[in-house]
Amino acid sequence: MPMPRRASVDDFFARLEDVQRPHLEALRSLSVRVAPDAREELKWNLPTYVRGERRTLWMLQNFARHCSLRFSPEFFATQRAAVLAAGQECGAGFVRLPYDRELPVPLLESLMRARLADSDPTGG
Repeated sequence: MPMPRRASVDDFFARLEDVQRPHLEALRSLSVRVAPDAREELKWNLPTYVRGERRTLWMLQNFARHCSLRFSPEFFATQRAAVLAAGQECGAGFVRLPYDRELPVPLLESLMRARLADSDPTGG
């Protein structure tokens, strides 16, 4: 069943199921803390963090039993070994985060910071 169309990022968060809310709100807070200059935009009906004109940093996805932190597959390929070494499940571009397990915050923050560095054309 497709997710209902959301009007905004706030609407996305307002409509989360109780089981989804803690993880996704924690990911939102972490995103804002790590990338305070990024904008939250609704893209593909999902919260997406954007820098500059249109540079997508990452997106948050919600599912019935897990959520995901999604990056571009090209960027994530450079980080996949670290994710697997940390014992996390992943796919082509995303870390799978089951709701019944604690979020691996240090790993997720490391991924976000690496993406910020990767997206900075000045290299800093």
